[in-house]
Amino acid sequence: MACTKEEIERKRLAALQKIKNRTQSYQNKATPGTSTSQHSVYGPLKECSSNHSFHPYLKKENSVPVDTFVPVTKVVSGALSLVSEDRFEVNPSEFCSPLINIFKSIPSKNYDSKSKLWNFSTADYDELISKVAPLAPHIVLGPLPPYVLKILKDKSMNPNLVDLSPIEATLRNKLMPFQEEGVRFGISRRGRCMIADDMGLGKTFQALAIASFYKHNWPLLIVTTSSMRETWQSKIHELLPSVPMMNIVTLTTGKDAQLVADRQTEVVIVSYKITTMHTELLKNKKFGTIIIDESHYLKSHKAQCTIALVSIARQCSRAILLSGTPALSRPSELYTQLALIEPKLFSSYTEYGKRYCAGKQTNFGWDMSGQSNLAELQVILQKRFLIRRTKEQVLTTLEEKTRESILLDASLLEFTKEEQKGLSQMAEAFKKSKSSERHAALLSFFSESAKIKIPAICKYLRQLLKDFSGKFLVFAHHRNVIDAICSTLDEVGLHYICIVGSTPPSTRADLVDKFQHSESCRCGVLSITAACSGLTLTAADLVLFAELHWNPGILTQAESRAHRIGRKGGVCARYLLAHGTVDDHMWPLLQNKLSVLNNVGLSKDTFEDTTMKRQESKTNINQYLSPARNKNDYIPGTNIRKNFESVHTSGIQSDNFLDDEEGDELLANLDL
Repeated sequence: MACTKEEIERKRLAALQKIKNRTQSYQNKATPGTSTSQHSVYGPLKECSSNHSFHPYLKKENSVPVDTFVPVTKVVSGALSLVSEDRFEVNPSEFCSPLINIFKSIPSKNYDSKSKLWNFSTADYDELISKVAPLAPHIVLGPLPPYVLKILKDKSMNPNLVDLSPIEATLRNKLMPFQEEGVRFGISRRGRCMIADDMGLGKTFQALAIASFYKHNWPLLIVTTSSMRETWQSKIHELLPSVPMMNIVTLTTGKDAQLVADRQTEVVIVSYKITTMHTELLKNKKFGTIIIDESHYLKSHKAQCTIALVSIARQCSRAILLSGTPALSRPSELYTQLALIEPKLFSSYTEYGKRYCAGKQTNFGWDMSGQSNLAELQVILQKRFLIRRTKEQVLTTLEEKTRESILLDASLLEFTKEEQKGLSQMAEAFKKSKSSERHAALLSFFSESAKIKIPAICKYLRQLLKDFSGKFLVFAHHRNVIDAICSTLDEVGLHYICIVGSTPPSTRADLVDKFQHSESCRCGVLSITAACSGLTLTAADLVLFAELHWNPGILTQAESRAHRIGRKGGVCARYLLAHGTVDDHMWPLLQNKLSVLNNVGLSKDTFEDTTMKRQESKTNINQYLSPARNKNDYIPGTNIRKNFESVHTSGIQSDNFLDDEEGDELLANLDL
């Protein structure tokens, strides 16, 4: 049976104690009248300081005070972690008087009564470590990782001193003040950084400006989604007119290989999928600068696309990552992006996971679905890797976004008692399923819920069109839901556009332009996974979600299709929820995932302030006579009672909801 290091050390010390007691007993017999010292169970601190190894036959000094001894029958361990850029805290395994005495001797000591932990200035880190070192092996504190110390000591260039004159004037003159700040940050980090601003704050402008500053390191590779390739090409033509159009190549098929290899080609634009198909071609081009748009797609370090891009980016002097949602739900999704920016900082994914993902080893390998030391992770992200600004911080003229949840009329949901029982069984099967069976359980629950919601969704759209005269977007996931929405709009004669995964990239730009500028086009029906990013649809006043998504980052990205630069007036995001479906489980879990991102500083969103409403129904007059109720009895932002949640969601761990790294890709490509 394997023992931990602490258990081995404890057994060793216990054996030494037995030897010492036996020796003391012999000495007492040899010298009558001599009693055993009350401190015989302690090892003298002075001996630990001069000689780290304990010797059972050394004589004791009875004059040493009691509180300067360290119990040899226990091993006190502790961990150090940053709580801010200039302070760290110590979390010991248990109370230890000698350790507390050392804490009190540190000049910058501070005791936090809430956390019940001591914290110190990072300037006193070396002093604390040197004072605790002589107490080993009885007291051992895990030091701050070397990469954390390296980041704290690194004196990077002051962004305010960066000269932006090398950037092409056409682009430089269009940068807003906060965008200039982002460009200066990227240059001060030697062109290896992440721009993680909110969706709609012009990350494309900032990335091209940094790339223009380092034009001597071109050719430039731009990796983006399939739907955004033409957008990037038009932006380069608009903002960097010095680059001839003939020197910009969009790699789509093998026929473009010769153009990519041409020496005159300065910019290559490629999708994630094509990257895996032409990895060697791109490596042979020896790019000096790379821009990775929507870099959160690289959340899995095992994915083929990630492996391909890591090998390509290793040759690049500059690497600029762009993402409005760097981590969609948990810290583990950040590792591959950070490793692309600073390849040698973390020794391995396991090291990163144990530190920031509460990594633990199971029978199926390492589980990295949790979170730990989030305050420290936030410090190293902001100090070394990324800059992030929200719309509220930089766009004072942009009106606020409001959220509403609509509980659909239960009488319109299309399910019998048997189907209702089947949904309950699916929910129970999903809760109890193993990770290997979770895909099948979720897909059944998710698709069956979509089918049941369709009549209520269509009825709500008809009701909406009677009172609402503006433009709006409708997001859904399943094909049958999207088809039902389109059929409803056809029946009422409403002009709309529809963008799904199969919509060609060349067609999307025309559809977006039609929605933005044609007064007759009032609605955009969009796939939540295929059209949640890269589109500017600021003409919409309302964003409807017919279905949910388990990743809050996907939802906030979708909301930002309308709430972004260029929008005049507020935007309302409205979520249609159905009682007794998968929504009962997904909605309360979204807030839990957002709280994790908030702790790392990657999100300021919350669904707690969502306004609660009900769908109008002629078949149920009781809704107009709602009795007074206690707001605390309901899940924030919903009309779902907390006791209902406890009955139907017990056993579901928020951190384990769709843990699998392939879940997003699987459902994004699923056509039901």
